[in-house]
Amino acid sequence: MSDSQGQHRRWQFDWRLLLFSGVFLPILLSLGVWQLNRASEKQVLLDQWQQEAESLAWQDLVDRVLASGRPVTLTGLYGGRTWLLDNRTRDGIPGYEVLSEFRPLEGPPVVVNRGWVQAPRTRDQLPDVDAPEGIFTLKGRISDYPVPPVLMDQPAADGPWPRRVQSLSEQAARQEIPEIPGKIVRLSGGSQPGAYRADWEPDLMGPQTHYGYATQWFALAVALTILTVVASYRKRELSKDRSQ
Repeated sequence: MSDSQGQHRRWQFDWRLLLFSGVFLPILLSLGVWQLNRASEKQVLLDQWQQEAESLAWQDLVDRVLASGRPVTLTGLYGGRTWLLDNRTRDGIPGYEVLSEFRPLEGPPVVVNRGWVQAPRTRDQLPDVDAPEGIFTLKGRISDYPVPPVLMDQPAADGPWPRRVQSLSEQAARQEIPEIPGKIVRLSGGSQPGAYRADWEPDLMGPQTHYGYATQWFALAVALTILTVVASYRKRELSKDRSQ
């Protein structure tokens, strides 16, 4: 390979470059394959959880391990206790997340996160978050209690319902409802009975996320291969003796 300035490109063996590529290329490929396997495993798990949500009663699910992200279906009615999780913003607008007591027809009661609602203009007002009356079937996913990474001591909320809180730990909720499980339920969307703006990110990393990571690893492997090949071609000036 040559160019117009009397130079040509030739393959030049560089053992350091080839050693670098030989070490990292298999690593990148193996990481991509691992993410593909994780995506397949996660899809099987999600399918299993979805089937259990439709076939098992709430009490049966509680008796098992309640993993975050597991879909769940509940039939029952809302209770009278509601916590307003303070300092929750959406699109730069201050508001609250509404966490209400829900009592299934079978099994223990549970705290349900009904989504986000905009705060009134003044702090001395609370939003109207009355729960609908009657028996409903809710669909959602198991989630953790909303506590900050570093939980500071908070005074116990009291007074009439609903109550404004900065966080809601399992211990604080059990002071009001002793029989609740160690997880809460997030409604799956705004179409659920009693839901507000319930458009949060899913708790569980789904298969599509793993596919995205796999694509990134494979792309890095391709880029490393191309760079290795390109860098192995060096420009060499044609000697005058060869041109004569």
